[in-house]
Amino acid sequence: MKLILNDHIENLGERGDSVVVKAGYANNFLLPKKLAYPDTPGNRRRFEQEQTGWEEMDLERRGAAEKFAAELDGTMLAFERRAGENDVLFGSVNVADVARELTEKGFEIDRKRIRLEHAIKELGAFEVVVHVHRDIDVTIPVRVVRPGEDPNAAAPEFVAEGALEVSEEVEAAHAIEEDIETAAVHVVSEPEAVPEPEPAEPEPEPEPEPEAEPEAEAEAESMDSDERPKTDPVSE
Repeated sequence: MKLILNDHIENLGERGDSVVVKAGYANNFLLPKKLAYPDTPGNRRRFEQEQTGWEEMDLERRGAAEKFAAELDGTMLAFERRAGENDVLFGSVNVADVARELTEKGFEIDRKRIRLEHAIKELGAFEVVVHVHRDIDVTIPVRVVRPGEDPNAAAPEFVAEGALEVSEEVEAAHAIEEDIETAAVHVVSEPEAVPEPEPAEPEPEPEPEPEAEPEAEAEAESMDSDERPKTDPVSE
């Protein structure tokens, strides 16, 4: 069946495009929701008359989508699943689980707007894209952990956007502190070498006194005995 699209239809076309689709798809979905008209001259004129009103409606929808995306941005989803030794899940996390978790957080989203390439079947970090508007997508980080684990203790990429942003001034200050600490460690670990004192020269040993010769000692004793006064035995 040949139709004129009255709105943007993903994977099909933009408003005003002439497309050919199966009759069942046209009669059961596109025509009842007024997303398309049969491609006839009369509907062409009708399409042109509704153009201005459609543009105003599209601006309103875009504004609402931008507001919704701003509220959704920064949301993180965490799922607890039992897993084996190789972190393979006993089960999976699929689009239905993501939609249910978003609903619990206050975000009503059609499952068809959730982009997940395949069901998650292992522990770890993943991303899910929510197609809010034809020009607006929001990427949501997903963390799959074992029961009892803290999902907030995940890798830094799971912290809400902006929480890890550090100003250039702070980064520079941290770099300076690290340089100072490194320099301090270098100074402590490598002290300046102190020159060793030169060894003192040994003092000369005193020369031994020469021993008196025996003949000289005998002469000295003889002289001493001659000089002593002789005692008269009678006078005593």
